[in-house]
Amino acid sequence: MAGAARAGACAAEGGTAVRLVHAQHAGPRDVMAADGYLFATPECLAAMSGLLKDFFDRSYYDVIGQVNGRPYASLICAGTDGSNAARQIARIATGWRLRPVAEPLIVCTRAQSTEEIMRTKHIGADDLTRCRELGAALATGLAMGVF
Repeated sequence: MAGAARAGACAAEGGTAVRLVHAQHAGPRDVMAADGYLFATPECLAAMSGLLKDFFDRSYYDVIGQVNGRPYASLICAGTDGSNAARQIARIATGWRLRPVAEPLIVCTRAQSTEEIMRTKHIGADDLTRCRELGAALATGLAMGVF
């Protein structure tokens, strides 16, 4: 899903620079260097992933008050409904005073058994298209100065 969003952002007109950084490798410098954000996470036990939470923990106080008004959106791959993970991201983004530019894009796999949860997920073409479109919309908005 994140790769599809990146592809959409890279293909968007306007020449917006795009970086895809895994949460465990991202930190405050990455946050400060970006003009907008697309946070992507699997739903883990009805929450955002521990790695994304760790990223926010490591970055939060170093950038608070310095990224106000920057746009963000979120991608969530959920086994159930993804709504709590979306709420967690929104609460942190609110603390950073980020501006949501789209509703959270939640792809629900309905994986409920241990076997289904552990199995590699295959995201359908329609959902990947939605991810690409979100990436393109964010990049286009940044390039046009809309955000």
